[in-house]
Amino acid sequence: MIKTRIAPSPTGLPHIGTIFQALINYAFAKKHGQKSGKFIVRIEDTDQSRQVKGAEQALFKALDWFGLTPDEGPYRQSERLDIYQKHAQQLIDKQKAYYCFCSSTRLDKIRKQMQKKNQPPMYDGHCKNLTAKEIKAKLNQNQPYVIRMKIDKTAEPIIVHDSIRGDIKFDSHVIDDQVLLKSDGFPTYHLAVVVDDHLMKITHVVRGEEWISSAPKHVLLYQYFGWSLPEFTHTPLLRNPDKSKLSKRHGHASVRWYQEKGYLPPAILNFLATRVWNHPNNKEIFSLQEFIKHFQLKHMHIQGPVVDLDKLNWYNGVYIRNLSHEKLLAYAKPFKPKSLSDEKLKQILPLIKQRIEYLSQIKDLTEYFVKHIKPDIKLIKQQSKRPAVEIKKAINQIYSAYSAISDSNWKEDKLDQVGHQLLEKTNWKPRQLFMTIRVAVTGKTATPPLAGTMEVLGKSLVLKRLKQAQENI
Repeated sequence: MIKTRIAPSPTGLPHIGTIFQALINYAFAKKHGQKSGKFIVRIEDTDQSRQVKGAEQALFKALDWFGLTPDEGPYRQSERLDIYQKHAQQLIDKQKAYYCFCSSTRLDKIRKQMQKKNQPPMYDGHCKNLTAKEIKAKLNQNQPYVIRMKIDKTAEPIIVHDSIRGDIKFDSHVIDDQVLLKSDGFPTYHLAVVVDDHLMKITHVVRGEEWISSAPKHVLLYQYFGWSLPEFTHTPLLRNPDKSKLSKRHGHASVRWYQEKGYLPPAILNFLATRVWNHPNNKEIFSLQEFIKHFQLKHMHIQGPVVDLDKLNWYNGVYIRNLSHEKLLAYAKPFKPKSLSDEKLKQILPLIKQRIEYLSQIKDLTEYFVKHIKPDIKLIKQQSKRPAVEIKKAINQIYSAYSAISDSNWKEDKLDQVGHQLLEKTNWKPRQLFMTIRVAVTGKTATPPLAGTMEVLGKSLVLKRLKQAQENI
């Protein structure tokens, strides 16, 4: 049985980095089949002060939105405190951990002293050699304590094997006597993650590279308990184009930003996969199922993966263009202007489909179909490059020609035909004429094909806007 997990903390809205980790863990587990591969979610909520209400629910909604629904969970560490306390006591009994009664004042003093010496702040081992009698006396006096893991500073280097980085060596003398159990009875990450991963039978620990420095402590804890090690893989962190870490202060770090912008879940997953992995056939567009089929942890590359939004826009545009009209309509409805009817949206989508990179663009691409447009005379003059008197005359001719088309014949082909006849009648160059019409009836210099746009706008609205432009020249 292959078993993977993600273990996020409920400290805010879901981060795209969490989805990236979920994708890698989910894909590797599912590669081994529904029965032989399991993906679970464990909520690391032992730091109660940092919890954000609703964060856990938001996480599971996000996972469902992406189709990365876990097979098990949620497990919550706050509901497993007795398990961690029992295992901390086991380490005490094995003399692999010890009680530490040092006050916060003393610890701060030690930290400042080490910083002055340009040394990494570490515990000085003051309580490591307390006698059993001294410990018992302090416990009987109800002195507050934490439990620390005991590190042999003279031991051989600690080796962490990573599936994509190889062996990573750590000198034991730089490993701190890490707090495992806090004075409030809650575990630190280091104890809880090892105990949980073992008890939940996690075979592959796939997590961000920021945990590499913690890995030797975790290897030691596995050894202290006498447990078999899982396989470790530390994935690179998502980064901005300037190589800075993609943190919560960046708007596009939040899953909600992608949802509100109008990106499609499969497009985002495809994009994220290509940040750290190359398809064996060099394909750029592939489904989640295809990723699962070909993916191998050892084939990930570790150069800082960049969240290039221009590249994501390209992926999303491809996925949008591959949607059926019915599916695109369903996706588009939440992003249309409120005054635009579903029926009108249905007519417009074929015109703008090739131009959409993300769905929130739909509002801007469709507003002129329903919104009142004030004639932009300055823009009309700029685009036509003609004197006002000639523009006025041309718009009169345009208005007359389109007025003559019957309601039943107000179709793209007929409108295109009349437009080309107007070229001969006005003796204008194509760009001058059609840009004048376009700006007059849409207020924009860039739209889908003009004749198709005018068909959807409808005869009465087109004529109304041409009349307004003519009157204001």
